[in-house]
Amino acid sequence: MPRKPIKIAETIEYLEILDENAKVDTKLEPKLSNETLIKMYRYMLLGRRADERMLKMQRQGRMGTFPQASGHEAISMGSVINIDQSDWHVPAYRELAGMLYRGWPLENVVMFWNGFEEGTAPPEGTNDLPICVPIASQLLHAAGIGMAMKLRNEKKVVMTYFGDGAASEGDCHEALNFASVFKAPVVFICLNNQYAISVPLHKQMACETIAQRAIAYGMPGIKVDGNDVLAVYQATKEAVERARNGGGPTLIEALTYRITPHTTADDPKKYRSEQEQDEWLQKEPLIRFSKYLKSKGVLTEKELVAMEEDVDKEVRAAVEKAETLSKSDEYMDPTRMFDYLYKEIPDFLEEQRQEMVAYVEREKAKKAKKSKSNAPSGAGAR
Repeated sequence: MPRKPIKIAETIEYLEILDENAKVDTKLEPKLSNETLIKMYRYMLLGRRADERMLKMQRQGRMGTFPQASGHEAISMGSVINIDQSDWHVPAYRELAGMLYRGWPLENVVMFWNGFEEGTAPPEGTNDLPICVPIASQLLHAAGIGMAMKLRNEKKVVMTYFGDGAASEGDCHEALNFASVFKAPVVFICLNNQYAISVPLHKQMACETIAQRAIAYGMPGIKVDGNDVLAVYQATKEAVERARNGGGPTLIEALTYRITPHTTADDPKKYRSEQEQDEWLQKEPLIRFSKYLKSKGVLTEKELVAMEEDVDKEVRAAVEKAETLSKSDEYMDPTRMFDYLYKEIPDFLEEQRQEMVAYVEREKAKKAKKSKSNAPSGAGAR
């Protein structure tokens, strides 16, 4: 029998609307209100300044190791603005701008990276999962949620994120495959910042794009300029509408760059050149978007400066609140480490908990006694 060709999609689109010089393609430009554009920029700015402040705190020993999100704001904000609070938001760990837009208090994020479980609590009224650090595992959660919503005939959407390194994990392939088979309403967004920590993309995979994998899974796929918030917005808008109307999942690859280390424990100078980093700094999303907003008359330079000042106050207040909470007796109580581990705590763990409770009480008594003995007394001490 002769060989017969199997007809499949052969191309993947690349979308860019606002180029690195802030020149816009008016034919592709989405029709967004000034209010929406300002909101998008403000949360991008808030995410960036919060990220920068947390880096300083980590260097000062006031925060634990954490992965920075600077440079990824256009992907996070350009996508999340397309879903409702009743939809599901399943982040990885570089979606700070989008999480803040969804209502996550910044102090919660600071608490999270300092090891306090309170930082994992989603805001009331949102269908959000906490920050997910284990690589690609959140994609399985997203696929499962989407499959459940499909079975319940719910008109909701799941939006989830992962890096190019996560695209090499088995969890990623399983999630994409199951979502496609079950026509689950999931929008998979890959933040392709071109390095899996220190491993460049060309050493991870031989395919030209990550988006083209969508062809094999039988779902729509598209590659966008991840530093162009308008392109991200438009691509995810189409994907969300398709998912909500029963069209199943979409794979979006957003090309960007880490303008920071992978985490605060990383040294990118060992595997990236300064020239490469400088070139990508010219393409970063905040400068590009602010130029666009000024050229359209949406914001003036004076208003941008005022927004910077307002954001700075917000970040300072959140940091102060987080540090006050983290030093309180309630949050520093070591017996809390036993909470939420089991529905019914085992005997051996209960025994350890009681030992810790007794230790804490003894230390409190010692501290009170010492404080009392050192307290001034008598008229001469007034």
